[in-house]
Amino acid sequence: EDLYIGDYWTIGGINYRIAAFDYYWNCGDNAIPPHHAVIVPEKNLYNAVMNTTDTTTGGYVGSQMYTTNLAQAKTTIKAAFVGHVVNHRIYLVNAVANGYSSGGAWVDSEVDLMNEQMVYGSGIFSPVSTGSAVPANYRVEKNQLPLFAMNPAMLNTRENYWLRDVITASGFAYVNDAGFANYHSASYSLGVRPAFCIS
Repeated sequence: EDLYIGDYWTIGGINYRIAAFDYYWNCGDNAIPPHHAVIVPEKNLYNAVMNTTDTTTGGYVGSQMYTTNLAQAKTTIKAAFVGHVVNHRIYLVNAVANGYSSGGAWVDSEVDLMNEQMVYGSGIFSPVSTGSAVPANYRVEKNQLPLFAMNPAMLNTRENYWLRDVITASGFAYVNDAGFANYHSASYSLGVRPAFCIS
């Protein structure tokens, strides 16, 4: 009640912006989330690598970012929104072949990196079908978050930050600090700016 896209809470010196309402409504393989708001920090929380080497083997799920480097963000966010972070189901890439996402699975999600669709409204660098190879680009996040659609200044923060899309055998997508879509080698340290849901 009386909450709007772009509203924010300042907790621990971090502005947490409302990016969408009920974005994941009726999405998931078996656990439908309750009414919720998607929250995105206004700026990067810190910098980290996707992997210590330039590889996308195992996709986002197999990355060091997913298994280790998001831990600090999860701790910070859960402490800021005690008892309100919503666990929901999303589909994530867990296999890569020839630089293409080749497999994935439904997983529980509380705090995760955004993807190109959430930020830009479409895939920019994400590989597409070649007629013989069809990437496993399944995702429930199919639409641009309203925060970014309504106020692109919230997308372009003059900071580099990772997105979770596999682009090549060695690199993931990211938002460049100059405001353009890009991708980079997995071992490069870029910003961690995850999204999460609260209810």
